[in-house]
Amino acid sequence: MGFKNNLLVCAAIESETIEEMVKSIEKAKEEGADLVELCMDSISVIHLADVELLFKQTTLPAIVSFRVNSQNKSHKGDLKHKCLQILRLAIELNVEFVEIDFELASSDVMNELMQKRENSKIIVSSYVKSGIGICCKETLGNLLVALQSTGADIVKVVTEVAYITDVAPVFHILTHSQVPVIVRAVGDRGLISQLLGPKYGAFMVCGSLEGKSIPGLPPLLSIKNVYQLDNVDMDTKVFGVVSNPVGHSKGPLLHNPAFRYCGFNGIYVPLLVDNLKEFLRVYSCSDFAGFSIGLPHKEAAVACCDEVDPLAKSIGAVNTIVRRPIDGKLVGYNTDCDACITAIEDALQERQSSKGEVQNGSSPISGRLFVLVGAGGAGRALAFGAKSKGARVVIFNRNFERAESLARAVSGEALPIEQLDTYCPQNGMILANCSAIGMEPDVHLTPVSKENLRSYDLVFDAVYTPRNTRLLQEAAEVGVTVVSGVEMFVRQALGQFKLFTNGLAPEDFMRKVVLEQF
Repeated sequence: MGFKNNLLVCAAIESETIEEMVKSIEKAKEEGADLVELCMDSISVIHLADVELLFKQTTLPAIVSFRVNSQNKSHKGDLKHKCLQILRLAIELNVEFVEIDFELASSDVMNELMQKRENSKIIVSSYVKSGIGICCKETLGNLLVALQSTGADIVKVVTEVAYITDVAPVFHILTHSQVPVIVRAVGDRGLISQLLGPKYGAFMVCGSLEGKSIPGLPPLLSIKNVYQLDNVDMDTKVFGVVSNPVGHSKGPLLHNPAFRYCGFNGIYVPLLVDNLKEFLRVYSCSDFAGFSIGLPHKEAAVACCDEVDPLAKSIGAVNTIVRRPIDGKLVGYNTDCDACITAIEDALQERQSSKGEVQNGSSPISGRLFVLVGAGGAGRALAFGAKSKGARVVIFNRNFERAESLARAVSGEALPIEQLDTYCPQNGMILANCSAIGMEPDVHLTPVSKENLRSYDLVFDAVYTPRNTRLLQEAAEVGVTVVSGVEMFVRQALGQFKLFTNGLAPEDFMRKVVLEQF
């Protein structure tokens, strides 16, 4: 079978039965896979007659693999013998790719497979366990040389990674192999091995089926629809959201289509980062051009930048880092502040207009009591923004010391979180939730009870997963003006996008994407 695309998208198929594997192959085809890897060691009971029928009926080109060190405890007897039986059958039936473990790829076995094959390509693979010094350029480079010495048509390296920085040597392998190479970093922190692989010359990336998530593999549908990896090349600039956790981020759904709309050669990926300083040290080349900074790194990011915008410095939190092209310096910004404050101001002005109230030209926030929940990066941005508009800021936070510290910085007041629900010194207040209360999966939680929301004129919730939190639902039900975290997300993303692209920002298009995707 021939392939239409230069970049091949492979679905890893692990199933307990042949029947399940057949169904998964059809699902992979529907989701846009070019080929499938049939992980035969995942099948509990193997009968060669059934395997032969599977190979003959497969509707997509296939890689047949069988790991002799499989975790499947149902296999009995000599696994090496069973593995070679299946691989020989695949060769006999002219399956497109036949994968053999490095430890089985002796010269005798390789000569036998090479002589018997007609069109099958032989892949020799190695699975590397994580450990200190294991995932480094030298170790993986030596492994690459050993794999190439077997005479394989294609080599494959699958390595466990403990940190996202461990993926860098994997990219080194891609650029230095003398034969086609398939690489994969296992685990959530290894996701970029697939999403950025094409930038470094990968001819194949692997994905997972919808509903069958595999750590380190992007969903097949996202490869084709969100990232469009067939458009990624060596000149593609890398951007991403740096957070921990990062799986909830909607950034890739927004930034990638916007890059394509503008004709900008960039990709925006999730980056699960434990140590921001180390991440920025390892990925220091100019191609890693900019980052959205999420929890819990916004405050630490200030010290990681070479320069920090005055507003971000005064807030003490950075949500955007851009690598300046002329000198490679990291410059930190904060687009959260303007995004939140303008969203709240616009909603209040609309509320005043609808009631026929006269607007005096000053900020509608001025003079109001601004009740803030959360003293992290987003909370700091809102606190400084509210203060700059003339509000009186009161801060509630689980960690009272953090609340006190922020209150001192904005000449505000800090109160224990236990007093939040009953706090009602006056009517017409503004409530801003910048904590994780109400975020998926804890969607049943809310910082303030429904009855006590009546004291507020406006409620803002920075949480945008779900889009309509319990807090916003109950505030709207008692007649309070609400501002969703989605509105903040759009505005701060627009600010970031302008910094990433040096001014380009298709606002109408980006808003349309958010309405369709969120």
